[in-house]
Amino acid sequence: MKKIVAIMLALTFVLAFAACNKNEADKPDVKGEGVMTHAEYIAAPLDSQVTVETYVQAKQSWWEDKATVYSQDKDGAYFLYNMACSEADYAKLTPGTKIKVTGYKSEWSGEVEIIDATFEIEEGNYVAPATDVTALLGSETLIDHQNEFVTFKGMTVEASTAPDGSEVAFLYNWDGSGEDGSDLYFNVSKDGKTYNFTVESYLCDSSTAVYAAVKNLKVGDVIDMEGFLYWYEGVNPHITSVAAAK
Repeated sequence: MKKIVAIMLALTFVLAFAACNKNEADKPDVKGEGVMTHAEYIAAPLDSQVTVETYVQAKQSWWEDKATVYSQDKDGAYFLYNMACSEADYAKLTPGTKIKVTGYKSEWSGEVEIIDATFEIEEGNYVAPATDVTALLGSETLIDHQNEFVTFKGMTVEASTAPDGSEVAFLYNWDGSGEDGSDLYFNVSKDGKTYNFTVESYLCDSSTAVYAAVKNLKVGDVIDMEGFLYWYEGVNPHITSVAAAK
């Protein structure tokens, strides 16, 4: 009887914890004084100073006291490029960490980002669920989700052309000029249209499961993927997870 009571109490705790987390995720972001909403950020002109509150989703790199970070709030995402950051503070930027960022809105080859930024850590935590944007591929509205954590489902691996002219499932670098440890580029299709996706080696290096998964792909495989909706001369997702389609 005591064992049953203990199990029921544990189950009640788990359910209450899950409900608490769900309620936290469902709460709207309340921005501090002088902080832009995501809509205001989108409307701000390029090269203007912006201040946003956002949540770390993943870290791409740290070098010479500068960090590049994928971040998101409950309304949209922000790519923070070469943000001023000590190595000690970089270690604190775990997924979900809330930060207040002030920098300048910029664009590079279609990718809208915040540059020359500083930040401070605030109270709060939020990890964004992956938004399924498969149906938006090829549409003008896909860019509305730029830099968000997204998923693509039921995509077919298409051949890439290696430097020697052979057909392969992926390339090291966009033109096949790299080697193990370089960025991985691979083609996938949906509804007759082909797209080029990337495993960005600073974000997911050769020791990661996604890097190994892409190296094991075969032309014709049907896969589901997660990643960040980066932009470079068009959609160029930075993929963080690859699995056989469900």
